Amino acid sequence: ILAIAGNLAIIFASRVDSPSIARDRTLPRALKASGITGNPFEGQVLYKNPVNQAQFDESINSASGPVRTSLKAMRDVPSAYWIDVKAKIRGNTERSLQGILQDASSKSPAEMVVFIWYDLPNRDCKAKASNGEICCKYNPDRTCDYTWQLECNDGLKEYKETYADPFIEVLQKFKGKVPVAIVVEPDSLPNLATNTGNPRCGGAATRQAYEEGIAYAVKQLTSKTPWVAVYIDAAHGGWLGWQNNLVGFMTILKDMKLPMNKVRGFAQNVANYQPLGEAMCPYEPDSGTNRNGYCLNGRHSSEVCCADPCSLAAEWNPANNELNYAQELINAAKSVLGIDAHVIIDTGRNGVTDMRKSCANWCNIRGAGAGKPSTTNTAEPAIIDAYFWLKTPGESDGCTATLPSGEVCPRFDSDCQSIDSIGSAVGEPRAPEAGRWFDYQVKQLAELAHMN
Repeated sequence: ILAIAGNLAIIFASRVDSPSIARDRTLPRALKASGITGNPFEGQVLYKNPVNQAQFDESINSASGPVRTSLKAMRDVPSAYWIDVKAKIRGNTERSLQGILQDASSKSPAEMVVFIWYDLPNRDCKAKASNGEICCKYNPDRTCDYTWQLECNDGLKEYKETYADPFIEVLQKFKGKVPVAIVVEPDSLPNLATNTGNPRCGGAATRQAYEEGIAYAVKQLTSKTPWVAVYIDAAHGGWLGWQNNLVGFMTILKDMKLPMNKVRGFAQNVANYQPLGEAMCPYEPDSGTNRNGYCLNGRHSSEVCCADPCSLAAEWNPANNELNYAQELINAAKSVLGIDAHVIIDTGRNGVTDMRKSCANWCNIRGAGAGKPSTTNTAEPAIIDAYFWLKTPGESDGCTATLPSGEVCPRFDSDCQSIDSIGSAVGEPRAPEAGRWFDYQVKQLAELAHMN
């Protein structure tokens, strides 16, 4: 496994010298046209952030044996960087959008960078403890007052002027210098598609924030930085895989009148643990629907593509794995939006498929393992551009009620004390806040990695 993981990392470096792109080392392949044509990841050297590598080094130094070997392999896998606060937009270090682009563009050839665009007003509306920094209305302590649901004009103004516009301005300075892909606002539109009964998500202010905010982001990206590959977050098969949820999601996109013909496609399983699957099933839609019935109602249950560790097919959800969900997404996008979309899938932490007692649990999952390293060598390259570590393994999903320091966590989410979450069992270490390095978890991800 580890040997294969290492070889994958080498493939990214060597691919640059293939005959198709070795003739011109001044510009990355994806920048030779004004827009995106073809798979934007193909043939690129992918950027590895030295900040993340330094975090891995800390864990490597205190590890031994197979875990240490696995951590070293994981250290060299490219992963995305989250721009989840305004302070990460400008700067000269590799903790900022600007600094990362400077570093990536200094390489020869320039290395492709993947960013997560993530700072909507009223962000994380379904979460029990939001980590967002922009609000439709602020409480005295600067947290969001989700009970205010009249409108979000002030929050959207702040989002556009202090996050979206500066983000675009920085990207524009690197036109022709570095290839970029961006995943737009994880969890946001999926929450509008499925959680309207929750007043924090279904209220007028949050809906305005998400729909107008994402419309602004996508239109700015596709018009002012058309060389950037844009992927809209589409949650995962265990969330939107049911036909009603998926059609509802696509209908929201259609009603938003986004320039979907300029969007590359969708991102799946961002920061989650849903199984990738070993194969995509043949497409045999149920009568009168686009839903693939191949694994439903007990059909073909012995086939590898119908393996169902989360028991989704048993609930009439054809997206029992992310490969099958990709097929559902592409077909729904064609039917509702009239586009030929492509996807990228987060494989950072889905190397183990059956570790959860409930697949609804998402926070610092016990028994998870690192999955396939970032690569364009996918099961279905016609629709899947890449498997990519969209959340760096080792970054915490959220804190336990008590932090490792012994202090009370100010942003504790009770989902992080689920039966599947590290820190909920006796003797386990406490988890740090979201985004902070979680040494215990990354060593478990390394120990149980399935990266081949």
